[in-house]
Amino acid sequence: MARTDPPYLRIAAEIRRRITSGELREGDKVPSTRLIIAEWGVAMATATKVLATLKRDGLVVAKPGAGTVVASRTRKAAPKTEAELSRERVVKAAIRIADAEGIRALSMRRVASGLGVATMALYRHVTAKEELILEMADMALGEIRFPPEPPSGWRAQLELMARAQWALFRRHPWLAQALSITRPQPLPNLLTHADWATRALDGHGLPPSTIMYAHITIFNHVRGIALNFEAEADTESGTAVTADAWLAEHEPILWDLVSGGRFPNFAGVVSRAPFDYDLDTLFEFGLQRLLDGYSVLLAKSG
Repeated sequence: MARTDPPYLRIAAEIRRRITSGELREGDKVPSTRLIIAEWGVAMATATKVLATLKRDGLVVAKPGAGTVVASRTRKAAPKTEAELSRERVVKAAIRIADAEGIRALSMRRVASGLGVATMALYRHVTAKEELILEMADMALGEIRFPPEPPSGWRAQLELMARAQWALFRRHPWLAQALSITRPQPLPNLLTHADWATRALDGHGLPPSTIMYAHITIFNHVRGIALNFEAEADTESGTAVTADAWLAEHEPILWDLVSGGRFPNFAGVVSRAPFDYDLDTLFEFGLQRLLDGYSVLLAKSG
């Protein structure tokens, strides 16, 4: 049976063709994630992997204010000798692989292959895959630069943080899995997020323990929903079935279960307001409800 490439590779191949044929020239905008979703009918996770693959191959770059554009053909090539390696380059190469192929595809051998060096060369910079993943997580978290002057009010400050984290998890679908709530990793850039959240909540009369619980709760809300990014990407790359196609196949089964009368409350609610399995909607709904609850908590402490 012929092998079928996952959707993100087929779409990336088509955009690559447009670039190499001259249809898209240096500096031209390439299809955004939204345009990819609209043109090919795939999910956000797939569209994100398309652009990550093209970036990994050096075909496109992110240009501030313009989006993702066709890269210059004269860009410096990735390091090809062990002497050119550094810890930063190893970590960046690993991030590119995890963005495009998922955290399960990551290995020291895979990173070395992408850099064109022997696997043993990596061990001068990172001692093991586990250390590499921590370095990747810290570098990714460092992409967020909080403003030196925070917006007015604790709620605006927490919203800024949560939405920045949500966008970060979207760019790096593997990141949510790399972080732990029960076993927090000693990552400097993760502590930057904690410092921002605790500053927003401190000084309002809340006990220190409550401030910590509130900070962890909101971070885990963002991370918890973001865990679906990697799972969705893994499923699509393995089965070539989009989220919409999966729902089209399984929704009738759900309705057969619901229509039998065993779950009247659930059936009644869903029939009056069909539910949209949209992760952005779930994130925003949960964020606002959490912050509403924090408002009550702060009012009681004042």
